[in-house]
Amino acid sequence: MRIALDPFMHRFYSLEDLPRKVKELGYDWIELSPREDFFEWFRRPRVYPARIKSFKRALREADVKIATLLPMYRWASPNEEERRTAVENWKRAIQVAVEMEVDTMNSEFGRGPHPDGGQCCPSCHAGGQTNEFAEEAWWKSIDELMPIFEREGINLNIEPHPEDWVETYQPAVDFVRTVGSKNLGFLYCTPHTFYFGDDTRKMLLESADVLRHVHIADTFNHKGSSGLRYIVNPPGSTHRVHQHLDVGQGEVPWDTFFETLGEIGFDGIMTTCVFAWEERADDSARFNKAKIDEYVAKYFKK
Repeated sequence: MRIALDPFMHRFYSLEDLPRKVKELGYDWIELSPREDFFEWFRRPRVYPARIKSFKRALREADVKIATLLPMYRWASPNEEERRTAVENWKRAIQVAVEMEVDTMNSEFGRGPHPDGGQCCPSCHAGGQTNEFAEEAWWKSIDELMPIFEREGINLNIEPHPEDWVETYQPAVDFVRTVGSKNLGFLYCTPHTFYFGDDTRKMLLESADVLRHVHIADTFNHKGSSGLRYIVNPPGSTHRVHQHLDVGQGEVPWDTFFETLGEIGFDGIMTTCVFAWEERADDSARFNKAKIDEYVAKYFKK
């Protein structure tokens, strides 16, 4: 199993300094999320041969590897020009993965064309229900891209995300199964647990055949206390909250989560993806790695 750090809270380090820092924090693997000098949000990769060479050298010297690269593109946009741009950017990102000798990428189903939380069409998001136009756009993109992933030997793990056109466990898992490619897997993101559904164990058991990747961070159940766990003003606001906290700071059922992973023999990628504590980013990274090690030792067979 690859236990990786999403170094978003450490994105201020250069690519050359990042591997050393990650090693210092106790990790051997990086999940490289969007950053301005590599895969910027929604834009073509800012990568060239010299940058790849220096980054690979720094990884080698620190004895750290890239578990997965995480690009974000608008591949589910009903706007065909935006969707085509996203597909072309995906193609370049896949080339970068090959050049970096990385065998796995991960991403989200996509939020449509607007990075500021706007909607891509009048009914694009409705209470977590899928939108037919965004869904059809995603299928067009995946039909074009999956043969490239397969040809290049790159795996893709995908997650539903709050405010995406699909943000729940189902139908996300069925989409993965319907594609039917050995190169496409499901990513279970624990800080999105209470958007996914209400039964962590059941969801993990039912997705065991396609589960390849998990994200580790805690959150509170926004549906708890009669929907009053969070109170957002003004009354009637459509804003919703999700968090990426240290393990134990929220309500994710961690013993159930790790016990079930151990039961199904999970052996994929496990990434610490806490974003809440930049002021103590080092302590947070170390703490969560220790908690993961503790739970794995408790519930996974040797």
